[in-house]
Order: sequence, then structure tokens, then C-alpha cells
Amino acid sequence: MGMLDIIKRGLLGFIGIVIGLILVVLAARGDELSGPGVGARGVVVHDAAETLERFCVPDTDGTWWFTPPGGARWELVTRIADPAIANPGDGVFHPFDADEVRAAIAALRYPLGGLGIEVFVLPYPRRAQLESAAGPGLILLSPGVMPVARETQHVIVTHELGHVVHLARMPDAGAEAWSRWRSLRGVSDEGVYRASAMHADRPHEIFAEDFRVLFGDALAASGGSIENAALTSPAAVPGLDAFVLSLVPVAPGPSLVARPNPSRAAVTMSRVGDVARMMDVYDVTGRRVATLAPEGSSAGWNWRWDGRGDDGRTLAPGRYLARERGSATEPARITRMR
Repeated sequence: MGMLDIIKRGLLGFIGIVIGLILVVLAARGDELSGPGVGARGVVVHDAAETLERFCVPDTDGTWWFTPPGGARWELVTRIADPAIANPGDGVFHPFDADEVRAAIAALRYPLGGLGIEVFVLPYPRRAQLESAAGPGLILLSPGVMPVARETQHVIVTHELGHVVHLARMPDAGAEAWSRWRSLRGVSDEGVYRASAMHADRPHEIFAEDFRVLFGDALAASGGSIENAALTSPAAVPGLDAFVLSLVPVAPGPSLVARPNPSRAAVTMSRVGDVARMMDVYDVTGRRVATLAPEGSSAGWNWRWDGRGDDGRTLAPGRYLARERGSATEPARITRMR
């Protein structure tokens, strides 16, 4: 059992862990849930009450089973005194807060368009796997035996979303994409970083941790720390966020136009549409250098970039890429001249 598994069992023990250690309170393997993805396109969150009422049934001997759509079936541990629960905590199970789960998903800086994801807040843990887990289009959030801290909820939800993303957009059959990611991440040694390795060295877990830190909110990012402390923080790996964003399918949509381009001065990105989000500007290494707020106009939306980074310094001439958060529209490619 890896350290992450041990600490996750602590989620079913005393969950009041200091936020500085939250990097080890994460999910189980991202591919442990078999079967096809479920749910319509988009993210649906089922709170604990709905999950219990609609998806949990007892058998003739009183054993309760969780039966989501798709044919899967898991036995639930419904008694805190059950031998499977090592630490009884305060004597009751504490499910995740569905509103907090939705808040973590809403704050995600990564487009989930085209993915059908069903999130189940479990009223009781599964006997075979006490921890939270994810599979194709499916996230199961296991309760604690003490109230689950907001930070912990955001960490686990975002980590599990990372698993859903790589299962859908970078499946194991996609050897070329995994090879590119391994090289970029510095984990090319398959003798060390493999599915059967210690939890912190498994590629799926490293990817999910990268996703959490790069695209989660401040609570989920947990200061940039990841489970495998021997690896560079994902935020400090050039081009890593751009690579993960490149997995998003490009869908037809309102074109993003940059004018003037090339430019020696300010550049304005524009497009039509009813809704706009923050825009990130990246340099050629994939490092995010500036964040732009949208401004409404009679023709749609504008984002103005004066060539400076978020630190206020003027950036060097060269090529840059501007991408609107949560959008699969082709990004704008900008050339800054001397």
C-alpha cells in the first residue's frame, strides 16, 4: 500500500489534516472503476441524499449496494462499527458537501466540454475500496468519519477530474501522447514510473496531480505541492499546462481575432458571443505570462493585452498564444515585434 493509500484511509479517520499536508489526501487509482462512462454530456453531481434514494438498494440479508447506471455494483459499509473502518471518528459518516463539490468544478480552469461526467457523493464508503475514486465518466466521493474540510474536498474532486480527463482524452492506448507527457514531465523511465509502482510514482496519479495544481482553484492547488515531492511542481514545468490544454478537442466556434498582429504595441483579441471568460497568454515554452479580463462591446467581447506580464514587466518580442479559459475555440497566435 502506497503512502497516498495510507493517508486516504486517514480520510476515514481524523480528517482534520493541516492544509500543508493535503497533497497526500487524494484519490485512489484513476482506472479502478470499470465499465462505460455514464451520464449526459456535462457534469452532473448527485448529493448524498439523492445517491442513497435512487442508487442504493438493500438485498434480502440487509446488505446495501451502490448501483449506478451502467451495470456496476459495490457493497457499502453502512455501520461505523464495521471492522473495515479502522477509526470510528466521531461515530458517523460525513459525506462531501454537494455545493462544495460543484464549487470546485465551477472553479476549474480547464474545458470539460464534450465529456459526460457523473459525480456521486456517497453516503457510505464502498467495502472493496474505502477511498474516493474515478473511472471513465464517473467520480465516486467517499465520506469521512469526521467532517471533510473544504480544502480536502477541492483537492480530491479536482484530482479525480484529472483522472477522468486522461481516461477520456489521453487513454493508455495513446502511446504517443503519453510519451510526450513523460518526456515533458521528466518521468520517461518506465522502470520507475509505471502502473505497478508505488502510488506516487504511477503515471496516472502524477497526471492527476499535475491537473489538480495547474487547473484547480486555490484550495485545490494546495500551494503547488504534489504527492510525489521528488518531482518538480507542475506549475514550474515549462509547457506542461499547454500540453494538457492541447488535449482539448477543437470545436467549431466564434473565431478569436487579434489586431494588430504582428504588433509593436497593444493587441486586442475579439470575438462574438454571449458569454466570455478570462483569457490566459502563454509564451513559446507554455508558461502562462498574463491573464486578461474580458470587456463587452456592441460587437461581442474584447481582451486587450499591452505586452506586459502579470508582474507588470514588458515581455520580450516573440510569439505568444492567447486562449480563453473553458473554450475549445482555436487560440490566437500573437507576434510581438521590437
